[in-house]
Amino acid sequence: MRDRLFIIIAGAVVGLLAVILVMQGNPVNMGFCIACFIRDIAGGLGLHRAAVVQFLRPEIMGLVIGAFITALYVREFKATGGSSPVLRFALGMLMMAGALIFLGCPLRMVLRLAGGDWNALVALPGYVVGVWLGTLFLRRGFTLGRSQEQSPVNGYAGPFLAVVLIILLIAAPAFIFFSEEGPGSMSAPLILTLGAGLLVGVLAQRTRLCTMGAIRDILLFKDFHLFYGLAAIFVIALIGNLFTGQFMPGFAGQPVAHSDSIWNFLGMTVVGLAAVLAGGCPMRQLILTGEGQGDALITVFGMAAGAAFMHNFGLAGSPAGVSPAGQWIVIISLVVLTVIGFGNTAIRSRSTAQNSEQAKAS
Repeated sequence: MRDRLFIIIAGAVVGLLAVILVMQGNPVNMGFCIACFIRDIAGGLGLHRAAVVQFLRPEIMGLVIGAFITALYVREFKATGGSSPVLRFALGMLMMAGALIFLGCPLRMVLRLAGGDWNALVALPGYVVGVWLGTLFLRRGFTLGRSQEQSPVNGYAGPFLAVVLIILLIAAPAFIFFSEEGPGSMSAPLILTLGAGLLVGVLAQRTRLCTMGAIRDILLFKDFHLFYGLAAIFVIALIGNLFTGQFMPGFAGQPVAHSDSIWNFLGMTVVGLAAVLAGGCPMRQLILTGEGQGDALITVFGMAAGAAFMHNFGLAGSPAGVSPAGQWIVIISLVVLTVIGFGNTAIRSRSTAQNSEQAKAS
């Protein structure tokens, strides 16, 4: 009962902070969007030149540092890595590709729904389908291999990079890009955005809050523990939007969104499937990075590269919809994810069969 209350409180805090951040300057329905913010950071570093989405978002750095400090305090920090780094990088790219087709990560999907954006109603079942497909691979023994314990300095890499990004944000050197218009130009004050990230990082580390995990655990174990946190985010954000006049129901005219329903659905299907195979949604990957997991950091790097790829080649969705090239990216992503799923299930199956034969021979 105590754990359930804790995760509900954590979710409520996330939902409340999302509303406050929007009131203080963050883009509407984007108080907290992990994919959008990593995309903005990639732009701020010059990895893509989409001028309207370039900014070093402090919320991302705060998430990593908050999780890092908490993990150290409770002695859960452990430097690990080496589990299929190339595939994890690819999964990060694909996760970002699906998110930028929908124009938001799973967390923003919940926040868009709480803001009255009915396009998220189409994306939500797509995300559930993606997670369900992932659980089919998990049931068949999917694995990316075992992570190995590494030198602590490897685990410090993620938090160190987060600190460097904060320094670059404050110093604002000439080689850092900042949007002068569009979503990238909209941000709440630094002390609030960084503080919100730190607080959510602490809470997410302690509760294991994960949008993918909430659905996966229901499908696999009928366990609703993580779902309570997800539900709390939605309920509190909805109440906050209603109270502040930010609730705008409808499909058309939603901020930084489009109404290409089939691609909203399939884009989030890609995100859900990639998140299961990678072992966590975008936010969870940042929390694991703070805990010292190099595999998660590789996935985050993949997300940044995916954002650069999608924008440099004009593949991301826009308020006008999804281009034919972007639609092909969704289809290709689903094919690649299926190959990764079956490929690593087959490896596990062969390994199990070989072990059985060796056991019989001995």
